[in-house]
Parts: sequence; C-alpha cells; structure tokens
Amino acid sequence: MFKGEEKQEDLLIKVRRREEEARAKLLAEKMNFPYLDLAFIPIETDALKLIPREKAEKANAAAINIEAKTLRLAVSDPENPAARLLIKELQVAGYSIKIFIVSETGLKKALSHYPPPELDKEITGQVQISNNLLSNFQKQIIGVKDLKTTIAGLFEAKTSQIIEALLAGALILKASDIHLEPEEATVRIRLRLDGVLEDVIQMPPQVYALALNRIKLLSGLKLNIREKAQDGRFSVISDDINIEIRTSALPGAYGENIVMRILDPRVIKIDVDSLGIREDDLEIINKELQRPTGMILTTGPTGSGKTTTLYAFIKKILTSDIKIITIEDPIEYRIDGISQTQVEPDKGYTFENGLRSIVRQDPDVILVGEIRDYETAEIAAHAALTGHLVFSTLHTNDAIGAIPRLIDLGIKPPVIAPAINLLMAQRLLRTVCKKCATKRPLTEAETQNFKKILNNLPPRVDFKFDERTTILEARGCENCHNGYLGRAAIVELFKVDDTVERLILESPTEAKLRESALKSGMVTMTQDAVIKITNGTTTIEEVERVMGKMG
Repeated sequence: MFKGEEKQEDLLIKVRRREEEARAKLLAEKMNFPYLDLAFIPIETDALKLIPREKAEKANAAAINIEAKTLRLAVSDPENPAARLLIKELQVAGYSIKIFIVSETGLKKALSHYPPPELDKEITGQVQISNNLLSNFQKQIIGVKDLKTTIAGLFEAKTSQIIEALLAGALILKASDIHLEPEEATVRIRLRLDGVLEDVIQMPPQVYALALNRIKLLSGLKLNIREKAQDGRFSVISDDINIEIRTSALPGAYGENIVMRILDPRVIKIDVDSLGIREDDLEIINKELQRPTGMILTTGPTGSGKTTTLYAFIKKILTSDIKIITIEDPIEYRIDGISQTQVEPDKGYTFENGLRSIVRQDPDVILVGEIRDYETAEIAAHAALTGHLVFSTLHTNDAIGAIPRLIDLGIKPPVIAPAINLLMAQRLLRTVCKKCATKRPLTEAETQNFKKILNNLPPRVDFKFDERTTILEARGCENCHNGYLGRAAIVELFKVDDTVERLILESPTEAKLRESALKSGMVTMTQDAVIKITNGTTTIEEVERVMGKMG
C-alpha cells in the first residue's frame, strides 16, 4: 500500500469512529443517559472485575469506575435484556448504578482490559502480596494494635488495599482465621490467634460493603446471593509461597458474616516432635506408627489440632517405598510424595465412595479426614483389618469415647476390637511467653488438687510432683502482646492391647473402658495439663479456658 493510500485509510477510520461516537451520543440524548467516549476515560480494574467477563460480554456492558457504593456502568444498549438483568443484579447487590452510553468500539476497549482467558484462569482468585509490600507491613505491624492503625488509615483507600493489608497483617501475626462480623451500626473484625479470637477494628458498613464484594469475587462466590451460605476459596501469593484461603459466607441479621481460614504451610507444625507431646507418649506413638496395619484415631472438638497431628504422622512415616492416599474435606495442606483427594459431594465423590475407590488403588496407608457415618467407619475398619494402616478423626471429647461412638455408628465390636491400634484425644493450649511471665507459688487448694489429679501416674512418666514448685502466670509484653506465644498439645493415649480387645467384645460402658485404660497406664489429658502447668509450658487459666475447671 502506498503512503497516500495509507493516509486515506487512516482518514476513513477516523471518520467512521467519529460517526460511531456521534450515533452513540445521539442514542444517549434520546434515552436521556450521559454519553462517554471511552477513548479518553481510564478503566479501573477493581470496578471491571466486579462483573465476570462472560456476563459483561453478553450484556455489552463494562464497569468502569466505582466510588463507595456507586458503580459507573458503560453500556452500548441499555435496552439489551442481558444488560437490564445485569443492572438489576447489581442493584440487588446494593450498588447504585450510573449508566453511561458508549459506542461499540469504546465498549471493546473497556472489555480489552480483562486479562486474556488463559491468563484470567490463573489470576482469578489470587491476591499478590509482593515481598516489598510484605516487608513494609512487617515493619509496621508488630501486634494487633499496629494492624488496627494500618487498616484504619486505609478506609479512604481502594478496597483492594484494605484487603491486602488485612491479609498481610493476618499472615504476619500468624492468624488461623479472619472474622468479619456485621453488627447494627458497624462491622467487627477479629483474628484468631493461637486459638483465641482478638478484636482488631470496627469497620464502617459502607467500607465493608465494598470489601465484602471484593472477597466474594476473589472467592468465586455469587454477589447476588445474600440469603444463603456459600463457600469458596482463593490464594495469596506471598514470598513465592501459595497460601490458600478458605472463605465461608453466612447470612446474618445485619448482613453477611465472612470467615477466612488461612492455610499457611509455613505455620503448620507437621513434625511429631514439635507438637509438644511428652517423651513417654511419643515413644508409644512412634511404635504404633511402625505397625503396617490397623487404625489410629485422633479425637477432639473442631480446632483441637486433629488434622495437624495426622499430617505429622504422615510426614513421620513417609518414605519412597510406601503409597499413601488421603481423602479429606477439604485438603488443608499439600504434602509432597502422597496422593491427596478431596470430597466433592456435588460430583458424587463422598468419604464413602471415595474410600472404596482408594482401597482399590493398592495403598499402604490411608488417611480419612473424618469418620462421620456407618459406611465410612465400616470401610475404614475393614481396610485396617486387610493390610492397611488407616488414620482418621472422630468428634468425641476423649479417647475412651471413640469406642462407644463407633458402636453408635453401627460398627460391631468384633470388627472394632482387632481394627484399632491406638486412640488419641487432644486439645491445644497456648504456651506462656517466657519473656514476661511471672512466677508464683501454688495455693494450698491448688496443691491438694494437683496431688489428687496426679495420684495414679504410671511409672513410665518421668515426673514427680513437688509441692514447693512455682507456676507461671501470663502477663503480656512487646514480644507476645497477650502473655502467650505459640501452642502445644495435651493428649491422652488409649492403646488397644489384648485385654482391651477382649473388653470391647463385651460392648462395655465408658466407665469400664476408662477403668481398664487407667489400669493399663493411660495418662489423662487433665494429668498431662497439670504436668504442663508445673513444668512452665502453660498456665492454670489457659487450661481452664480450654478444659473447664480441674478436679
């Protein structure tokens, strides 16, 4: 093409563009909407991503700007049924919509700001927190008060910056969960630190409305569904580590409650020796982990560390010559060298049929996230009897309660007795900060109570109670902020030996099982807790917070 022809072609394109924009302007005047030429208007990515690409393309619409709850929406034809439906959905979600008429070319320019489809799949559901940003936050955020100051200073900033600060702060403080709880006039934000919820800040409702939508979008939740519970997930990429965030949205009286569970692989202790278990109990556990068949069950309420313990067991026995398969709900942490699967009831993959499939995969070791029903319990027990080592969890208060629970589920005692090798109940206690803790002597009442609790400790426990011992009380300092730093497990182990096997066949009461367990040398969780109080691991107050009054 000659230069003259090129100039003529360029001129034609400009004329056509002017005519197209003129038609769009005329339509805007006719329909009484403002007109925009998007060639000169910046497109905000945060606003654009409020509407999924497919929905935007179908409606010939694009969100181009957002301020508070006002969303500026560019459309080429407001009468388009898909556009009208989209506008209604956004209004139901709480947005005030300002419609602008744009040309088809202008709209294509706006839509071009979406990442390419192949890249979109990688970016959707991810928050990038750069090393520099995290490093800056680490300098600012030492405790919860610092996080409050940081977030308060961002209430006028972009929503994405608030979310980044909240996530970065939670990672720095090693929180396990972030809670966002709407109340009548405000929104309460709390972090779960070492198992205890701590208040961070009160967020204005108008700021939360935007943060809520951002979190829902990241998590793959539907913006227009507000009256039903939803679950989703997204990832935080930080320091080259992929940290998974599990999001739960629950409708409440004043709006949707959000809980974000942080699954940070850098925080989880998956080394048996680092769980805070006594040496004599560790010996029993390590012997049981060496057995090729049978079942080991961990018990306790939600948040007591059962899954972490099972992961630690897996890591302990993991070698290249055995095959380990898990079925979990959900997969909380990825472990290299094993096959991990996740239940998906919507697709027909449940604990029951998933476990049946796993058994056919010739595994040496099977981890079942939780035994909830007869079918799962039956398959797991038979797997333990037919050449597999099986790990799982049960929701019971103590180790003894696992036997009656399995019987209640419908498993017959002749199956339970030979299948189970070890039952382990546990709780997690915060460990006292040694930098600020103060010492005090035991009171007379505490001394007598401790003597009573520790009266029948078996000889294997290397511990002698000294009435003159001093115990620690939590105080709080710049190092810990609340008197505690980290957590340790208190446990009780119920080893199923020949005597216990014979007893199980009689469908015994819990009282008979407990009597047998204590005779065979079981150390109760209460006893383990008292040992950890007297050796300076934790405090009386912390034990009673988790377990209730002792004695």
